[in-house]
Amino acid sequence: MPKVSSVVVPYAAYLRVYEPLAAFPEPERGHWTRYARREDRPTCQDELRRSLADLLPTPPVAVPVHESSDAFVLDVDGVVCVCPWRTRLRAWRALDELAGELPAVVLDAALPPLLRHQAAQDHERWLARNPDARPWIRTATWQVPLTWFVVVADEEREYTKGTGAGADCGDGAPSLRYRTPMVQARRRVARGLRALRDAIDEGPLIDGLMDVGRWLEEFHPRSLVELDYGGLVHVLPAGDLEGDHSAADVAEGIEALRRGDAESAGEAYGRLVERWRAVRDRRSAN
Repeated sequence: MPKVSSVVVPYAAYLRVYEPLAAFPEPERGHWTRYARREDRPTCQDELRRSLADLLPTPPVAVPVHESSDAFVLDVDGVVCVCPWRTRLRAWRALDELAGELPAVVLDAALPPLLRHQAAQDHERWLARNPDARPWIRTATWQVPLTWFVVVADEEREYTKGTGAGADCGDGAPSLRYRTPMVQARRRVARGLRALRDAIDEGPLIDGLMDVGRWLEEFHPRSLVELDYGGLVHVLPAGDLEGDHSAADVAEGIEALRRGDAESAGEAYGRLVERWRAVRDRRSAN
């Protein structure tokens, strides 16, 4: 494995789907079957470090030349499930979103227009050959989108204080994540959409939840969905992280909307806003 930067790149959360091996056609299924037996599988920090290393040359490598053959692996009740990294596809998608997040002068300095144009052309040609492609991982920087919390439940919350079980990233840091069966995730999205549509006509929350729902429908029904705070654990104070029950607040808000109790829904939303204010302030400072 090539040596890359040891710098940890934090401040991103992830929504991942782990599919059973049976969901993959051959020869890909054979590749993941062999891959799952490896003991030297890279961690999420390895992926982040590789991505950072690609940005150091001049000009930077905005999108990897080749697609990653790595994945995260879980044993779900005796069934091996994998979540392919698909780093190249995700890099293309992230590049498309950057224009709406960064001022033009900053974006041009970091990633020259010619480089972005070439990457966009490569993406178009690739999509023409792979029209049904979709990532197994969604990434959000400096936040966990509220729509992601709809997918999970508070009783599925897994918090570790960072005594070496920094677990999937192998960095010994605290971790906070939720894991839920796909059937439960889809059911919660459907219920959430019904409650929102009954309470409001339209808006970004409904649009975002519809988008998540469509994405989840593309995977095997026996998949597992994981919401991982990832590098955001480095931003939230330990006490706040341990007391973070954002999924419970979102569920309470949706239930209040279903009952027509706008006041209780507003209180739940207020707790979410207050909890994530510190993270938003850090983002603005950077």
